[in-house]
Amino acid sequence: MSNSTTIQQAQEQVDQWIKTIGVKYFSELTNLGILMEEVGELSRIMVRKYGDQSFKNKEGELELGDEMADVLFVLISLANQTGIDLTAAFEKNLQKKTNRDATRHQNNEKLHS
Repeated sequence: MSNSTTIQQAQEQVDQWIKTIGVKYFSELTNLGILMEEVGELSRIMVRKYGDQSFKNKEGELELGDEMADVLFVLISLANQTGIDLTAAFEKNLQKKTNRDATRHQNNEKLHS
């Protein structure tokens, strides 16, 4: 996977990996549980690296990017098995945010201090 992989290509690569190496998709509910686990692992690193907690033992060796990629992999898996085109969903969502927040953040004094 190169740095220029599109979301669509990532969805195809995850699908191919699951069907060959992973054998088959876990159920949607199992993948949802796995997603929550992965988000928890990402959270643990974030709160220790950027928050007030310190790392335990060899936890500091965990890579933030690897944990983010784990979250992305499971999210893509869920999208694939529920028929979601993540490219289209992302573009629609970004347009929604753009329309809704066109001036909202610019007018937020908290963001300018």
